[in-house]
Amino acid sequence: MFYVYVLQSENGKTVYYGFTSNLKQRFKKHQEMAKHAGWKLVYYEAYLNEQDARDRERMLKQYGAARGHLKQRMRRSLSTGLESAG
Repeated sequence: MFYVYVLQSENGKTVYYGFTSNLKQRFKKHQEMAKHAGWKLVYYEAYLNEQDARDRERMLKQYGAARGHLKQRMRRSLSTGLESAG
């Protein structure tokens, strides 16, 4: 399996979009990094095909509309600070 995931900062104002083949291990690595320590995993999508997952990650990182649609879909899961964040 391949995963596209979203991390949210402690204050809810910043998100990070990523790709991995091992979600648990990758999240642990993020927690070990000072920059992402304390961030929480708020969303992920699972894919059978690696290229599909990489394409989705690229879409979320490059296209505002894709991020906007995802944020709208997740609006109840995210803190209110994220709604105005990029």
